[in-house]
Amino acid sequence: MNRPPPGEISYENMCFLVTHRPTNAALNKFTEELKGVTTLVRICDATHDKAPVEKEGIHLLDWLVDDWLNLLKTKFREKPGCCVARLGRAPVLVALALIECGMKYEDAVQFVRQKRRGAFNSKQLLYLEKYQPKM
Repeated sequence: MNRPPPGEISYENMCFLVTHRPTNAALNKFTEELKGVTTLVRICDATHDKAPVEKEGIHLLDWLVDDWLNLLKTKFREKPGCCVARLGRAPVLVALALIECGMKYEDAVQFVRQKRRGAFNSKQLLYLEKYQPKM
């Protein structure tokens, strides 16, 4: 399958790297794409081993939306400028972060799509449209 290249999305003091969902077979190339990333968050089924990613000094987390919001508070308020990467539903989580920063839903979707063409399916868009900021 031809996957899009990683897309970096930066806004204010936040930096996200939206990537594909790697397998163990492609893990070497994937860790190369993650240079500079400090935290990797996935909310999908694991498709690769944690050890090679963590060996590169990247903290790998398997989380849900509330955990994501707590990470945003910690990373971007306590350590401005750090970079977070995500697997699986990355565009949704990045959009949630932008909405939490005060961006309107429509603007957040457009902002993410500038860097990650084809981001969001109709179910995800409906979720984002109804999302109410929690922070």
